Amino acid sequence: MDDGDRLGKADRGFFDDVVYPNLGADRDDVALGPQHGVDFGVLDVGGRALVAATDPLSVLPDLGFERAGRFALAFALADVAVAGVAPTHICPSFALPAGITDDEFAALWTAMSDECADLGVAVATGHTARYPAASYPWVGAATVLGVADHDDLVRPDGARPGDRVVVTNGPAVETAGLLATLYPEAFASLDESTLRDAQACLDEVGVVRDALAAADAGRAASTDSDGDSGGVTAMHDATEGGLRGALCETARAAGVRFDVDADAVPSLPGAVATCEALGLDPWNCTTSGTLIVTVRPGAADAVVSALTDRGTPAAVVGDVSAGSGVYVDGDRVEPPAEDESWAAYEALSGQR
Repeated sequence: MDDGDRLGKADRGFFDDVVYPNLGADRDDVALGPQHGVDFGVLDVGGRALVAATDPLSVLPDLGFERAGRFALAFALADVAVAGVAPTHICPSFALPAGITDDEFAALWTAMSDECADLGVAVATGHTARYPAASYPWVGAATVLGVADHDDLVRPDGARPGDRVVVTNGPAVETAGLLATLYPEAFASLDESTLRDAQACLDEVGVVRDALAAADAGRAASTDSDGDSGGVTAMHDATEGGLRGALCETARAAGVRFDVDADAVPSLPGAVATCEALGLDPWNCTTSGTLIVTVRPGAADAVVSALTDRGTPAAVVGDVSAGSGVYVDGDRVEPPAEDESWAAYEALSGQR
């Protein structure tokens, strides 16, 4: 594949060669700058941590504009929440297709605003315009902010030997929800109940409330004696690259080894069956809504309980040890070269 044909996020080689050496001014207030596979950055402002994350806004009109708005917002807010920090402000920039009507945008925007209000997130600034070359689903981007004490941050590279690995929801949540909702005709092999379960996965793609519940439970239950402020040491939402990719990114960021029991990983009804109906490996498919959480052993049960009390399937699925890499049932796994859901989405959308 030519470089120009590669879809998805920049790979680590491109990031290390092109992006990372060129980060503008070197400022002392950047406490955590860009790193491959890391969800957010941190600025020091007056002794407090300002967590910032930027993500594209993906709007799928076939979901209906209200649902599409909530779906787009879920991605934008997630990357601050996995720092264990409540998002407080959002700055969206919309590059809208020329054909979107005022009523359609009003439905999209109102749904986003209502969810922001429920989560305590204010719109700080933004940009909204139509452009002739703009097209769905990529219609802009948003920057999200949150403020916390530095000691309360959950860093993406914080996993360390002795931690337990917790996974919520399991593989292919986003892929199953989107494809089953947008292209139900492609799943004739599934019974009606399984298809409905898969379509319901679309409402589970948000991780803000789960991430904050996990972080709060870890802090409350921490029994560490080495000065740690909380039991959760790292969190990552499993988006592009799926569950396998997210596990590998989290382990690599911390320079540790994960040993995972595949049978212990939870799964939402219909998610795995939907991928298998298309010949996809569910572990290699984008799964926004799934969290990878590493936790000190004394806080693991409390974190799992806090999540399951919210109605979110969660389980301890493995352990962190010295070393490197991710081992599932004893076999080392690598991140997928490309998220398998991309090709499936392209194929199904081209059939219409």
